[in-house]
Amino acid sequence: MDERKRESIVAYLRRRMDEFGIKPDDVAASIAADQERQRAARYRDAFGHTWDGKGDAPRWVIQATSAGQSLEHFAISKTPEAQPKTRSSVDWGNDPFAGSRLATIKTERLGVA
Repeated sequence: MDERKRESIVAYLRRRMDEFGIKPDDVAASIAADQERQRAARYRDAFGHTWDGKGDAPRWVIQATSAGQSLEHFAISKTPEAQPKTRSSVDWGNDPFAGSRLATIKTERLGVA
């Protein structure tokens, strides 16, 4: 992402945060809470749903185990080697729809929920 696009996105986010009264500390606290919740998770499915193994099992665990999948299949490894080192990135600079009307059309006008 080039610097101009980055600055544009940052300016947009700052305007929206001001509009809703969100402070940078609020965002930082939310991110920290999400990270803590992820660290506490013991099980994760392919869609990113997590469960800490305490309390009632969530619907995705019940459905998977009822279908014959073992709970150990969803166990999160605590070793850092098992976690991916880097995420693949997408080069949005090559997006053929960037800046076009297709990139800005509202989905509710299309009847998409």
